[in-house]
Amino acid sequence: MDEIEHYKVRKMEYSKILICVDSDDFVSSKNAFNYACSLAKHHDAELGIVSVLETGDLNIFQSLDPDVLKERREQIKELLSLYGDKAEDFGVKDVHLMVTEGNPGTTIVDEVIPKFQPDLVIVGVEEKNRTRNTIGSQAAKIVNNSRVSVSVIR
Repeated sequence: MDEIEHYKVRKMEYSKILICVDSDDFVSSKNAFNYACSLAKHHDAELGIVSVLETGDLNIFQSLDPDVLKERREQIKELLSLYGDKAEDFGVKDVHLMVTEGNPGTTIVDEVIPKFQPDLVIVGVEEKNRTRNTIGSQAAKIVNNSRVSVSVIR
């Protein structure tokens, strides 16, 4: 009780925000992206936008075909470029686009967060999970394993 009596609320400041967008599900990313852009603009923070090429979603033949992988990477880069343009049009001044490959939750926690070093990670909830009061497995992996704060946006 003594601790809270002497505690003073401090304003939270963010200098680097990471938004994880699903290249296959704009609906689940839209609200999270809006939130991330709003926070980044308000705090004049850098905004990292990451999407992970889920190699596990490719069949064995696709994963071995360099042309298929190259085409999929290019599609994600184009998508991230659109996200980046939208963020800049909204007023976010410093936008970083990142494409990685692998399992989204693991890759974001083990590779992207340590490299980008955000103060806050923002993830959306898969549309198919909205009927249940749960978050997706990748969002849960990020929430449970990240060393920085994570906001899950519906």
